[in-house]
Amino acid sequence: MTPPATSPWSPLRHATFRWLWLASIASNIGTWMHEVGAGWLMTSLSASPMHVALVQVAGSAPMFFLALPAGAMADIVDRRRYLLRVQLWMALVAMGLALLTLIGLITAPLLLLLTLGMGIGTALMMPAWSALTPELVDKTELPAAIALSSVGVNVARAVGPAIAGVLVSLSGPWATFALNALSFFAVIAVLFFWHREVAPAVLPAERLFGAIRAGWRHSRASKPLQAVMVRALAFFFGASAGMSLLPLIVRTELAGSATDFGLLLGSVGVGAIAGAMLLPRLRPYIRADWMVALASLVYALVIVALAFVRDLYLLIPVMLLSGSAWIAVLSNLQVAAQTSVPSWVRARALSVYILVFFGSMAAGGMLWGFIASHSSIPLALCAAAAALLLGVGTTVWFKLPITEAEDLAPSLHWPVPVLIAGHDPDHGPVMVTLEYDIAPEHWLAFQAAMVDVQRMRQRNGSFSWGLMQDTENPRRWSEFFFDESWLEHLRHHNRVTRAEQRIEARARRYQTEGIAIQIHHLLSGQAG
Repeated sequence: MTPPATSPWSPLRHATFRWLWLASIASNIGTWMHEVGAGWLMTSLSASPMHVALVQVAGSAPMFFLALPAGAMADIVDRRRYLLRVQLWMALVAMGLALLTLIGLITAPLLLLLTLGMGIGTALMMPAWSALTPELVDKTELPAAIALSSVGVNVARAVGPAIAGVLVSLSGPWATFALNALSFFAVIAVLFFWHREVAPAVLPAERLFGAIRAGWRHSRASKPLQAVMVRALAFFFGASAGMSLLPLIVRTELAGSATDFGLLLGSVGVGAIAGAMLLPRLRPYIRADWMVALASLVYALVIVALAFVRDLYLLIPVMLLSGSAWIAVLSNLQVAAQTSVPSWVRARALSVYILVFFGSMAAGGMLWGFIASHSSIPLALCAAAAALLLGVGTTVWFKLPITEAEDLAPSLHWPVPVLIAGHDPDHGPVMVTLEYDIAPEHWLAFQAAMVDVQRMRQRNGSFSWGLMQDTENPRRWSEFFFDESWLEHLRHHNRVTRAEQRIEARARRYQTEGIAIQIHHLLSGQAG
């Protein structure tokens, strides 16, 4: 396992990370102010629980449709320029929302539409932003940097709602939207002055749809990433009920004010900060799997308390506890997602994780809002708590990965293949065959080892794979796999990691000693 950094604050010694971290705190404060303002404004425009829940859905649903393209873009273009454009879009949407609210032209459908615009910006931004962290700090400091990012988010979560509650009471929701717009310009300024060093590309950049396909193949074949996604779905689907229905609980069940709403959200943030400070002390004693399971049980109790407790001051410690449980789950899942994928596909793999996160939040928000509209808020919350309890059972089958950073470095141990002069490197597909000589007593063990080889090939871009045995000479086994083009096959060479080199070695130990593995590259017919 990667050794921890000497101090949880050590990533801040990197100037770019430090300034982006501070700017992101400002931006997240603005985002939480927007959440409070939009949620409270919708309760003024419509008393329907479905409309209130749809505010969260409108902010989350775009991630479900845009996460994969956004992750692919973040892996193949200059992330700095890409993020600059996205941040500008979000600033303009926030300014438009502030202006329409100030002059009294905002309506429930228009609020949902502009919240959808903010959600689109978030969907385009998050994969690229998440993939920046490993660029800005040393690999030994990556866990500390991810923890600091979580702390920053939750500092904003504590401060933003409190400020928003006061602003909504004094000036109305428009002020929260205006300050949110200004917060984006802090991030724009840091990105503008950041001189990002980009390593010269050896191969041409991937095309968008090809990059999406490669990212999707990697996600389908990566068991560690799949475990993270299942655990994320199991938690966030049920946990979404608390945040989506909280504005309605405060306004209708507690007859509270915007200040009360901001106080409860601020309590969540304070609890999350406390949890983030406690996590390093707990990690040596509690595995990440069981920490996520325990935090899920605690959050289920929080949801039950929201269903039945109707005293504001009793809910404050409940929300403090919810923040600690939330950060325990979120931090462990984020570390597992960041450290389980190699750099070439990091934004795409993280986009799949983010897709599951926001998709489960959106689907959960709609379901719990529907139940609350047609039955009652307590029933919706109890159903969500039951879903969380069922999700804890996934701990048995889906273990969170623990991967050393060095394992994911490119191994570069494959010899570079030669392309016949005159052939187009974009032409394909390419079929690669490997012929093994395996003694009969090793056949079953060899086939079992080749299952991991298959996943390895598919993670790195192959769209088809097979293993065949020669009928005339049963000792001869032929492995074959297809890449989309010669360029994609060259990229495949650069994607194989040191961990995957060991997977190959485990299968090749059954090769008969003294006989070389025969490797051939075949390109589909092409006119000279």
